[in-house]
Amino acid sequence: MDTQTLRLFVLACEKLNISAAGRTLGMAPAVASTRIAKLEHLVGADLLHRSTRKVSLSLEGQDFLPYAREMIAQEEAALAALGKGRTKVSGTLRFAAPSTFAQLYIAPLLPVFMDKYPDLRLDLHLSDTQFDLIEGSYDLALRNSVLADSSLTARKLADDRRILCASPTYLEHYGTPNTPEDLGKHRLIAFSDLEPRTLVSSAGMQALFDPKRAAQYLILNDGLTQKLTTLNGAGISINSFWAVQKELENGSLVRVLPDYELTNNPALWLIYPKSNVVSAKVRVFMDFLIDHFGRANVSRKAPKKDV
Repeated sequence: MDTQTLRLFVLACEKLNISAAGRTLGMAPAVASTRIAKLEHLVGADLLHRSTRKVSLSLEGQDFLPYAREMIAQEEAALAALGKGRTKVSGTLRFAAPSTFAQLYIAPLLPVFMDKYPDLRLDLHLSDTQFDLIEGSYDLALRNSVLADSSLTARKLADDRRILCASPTYLEHYGTPNTPEDLGKHRLIAFSDLEPRTLVSSAGMQALFDPKRAAQYLILNDGLTQKLTTLNGAGISINSFWAVQKELENGSLVRVLPDYELTNNPALWLIYPKSNVVSAKVRVFMDFLIDHFGRANVSRKAPKKDV
């Protein structure tokens, strides 16, 4: 099977335009269309739906796409093993990440990465809502939990400590919880799908954190909005330490129940489709992030300042 045609197919899926994909590879539109038609004849299925207005991926095309990417990666790995691989990392890398973390930590790094790999195109999807990595045709995603999905592989990026925070204004108005049981009398801010979590103290005492049992429960499905709402005195929220580090230092947020943390040992994970060969574009971006965050302070011990 011609890997150049497979590259054309993958690009056509990403661009949803066969002619544009062909131009990227130096092919005339007619040549690109002919190559896709021959590929469809070879596999015995229509991989792309065409109309006068747009191109879309068929169900068979969705099934075939990860295998096409795998065959391209296998060829690149084989050539690299023989010292004949391409020296430039190119193509489009589709990466998904939580918006808050990406805004604070990944966005500032992008100029450095883009200077290092000028032939690689980044397509970033930033959202705190989780979605299916395979169906979305993403090469790589950042998640704060490892999913029980046998089709995915994970590499740890950094620890992700979780603490409770509130603004001084809120605590002055509504009082400061002294025990986990006191949280039931307060306004709590959380995601709609947050399950009850266990809090544990440094002495080993455990308690249940359940926003749905609070006096008031504010549902916000965006991490940055939760943080801003907490800063404005709306209630108490769970926060990753990396998201509120500066606010804790300047006093605009303070820890609630400073002796307690969530017990599920959360971490940030890089998730990608399982494959025998990781493509060069995925590998260089993962290595770049892991190298940086291995030296960064995103998982530094959170202070236990009393409030």
